[in-house]
Amino acid sequence: MISFGITDFGLFLMAVLLLNATPGPDTAYIVGRSVAQGRRAGLLSALGITAGCCIHATLSAFGLTALLAASSTAFMAVKLAGGAYLVYLGLKMLFSKKQAVSVDQPRLDLRSHKTIFVQALITNVLNPKVILFFLSFFPQFVLHDSPHKIAAFLLLGAVFSVVTLCWNSGTAMLAGTLTRHAGNNPHIKQWLERSVGAAFVALGIKLALTKN
Repeated sequence: MISFGITDFGLFLMAVLLLNATPGPDTAYIVGRSVAQGRRAGLLSALGITAGCCIHATLSAFGLTALLAASSTAFMAVKLAGGAYLVYLGLKMLFSKKQAVSVDQPRLDLRSHKTIFVQALITNVLNPKVILFFLSFFPQFVLHDSPHKIAAFLLLGAVFSVVTLCWNSGTAMLAGTLTRHAGNNPHIKQWLERSVGAAFVALGIKLALTKN
């Protein structure tokens, strides 16, 4: 890692684990999809979140994340967009019609796969917490005189993405397993979906109204 100008790699891994362990929009989306549509949907969500992390890593490596955070107007726009998107997803879950689909064999066509993946990606890309993490934490682990800064940022981003994928996949598997039997009871399944939808709305409002 030193050859790439990366320092304190162990501390970086600890910070990544702490970020993933902190509940936020990404976790809420993965759990929500796992509850509503089963483990496969949750794993697709985890892949979408990871793709979003790859985008953040690339933007961070080339300085675009710093430019975004430097503009209070642009950063506020991203935060409001992220909050509004979560509220939108939450309202869709709150007012969705009851479906008697078994969680053991979720009926997910290719269009559903794409929708779940893209929505997860957007949730991550518009998450200010992830933007700030890449902006404030990543530079601390790259030597200022390193001749390979872009490579260092990309490598840290790759590590971040792999750890995030593993963590989120585990979250999806756990949430999907815990709710599998509930899927056989449409009333319980609907209650779970409504609860997650309400959490999405509350989280979106909190995200939009947070000053920092």
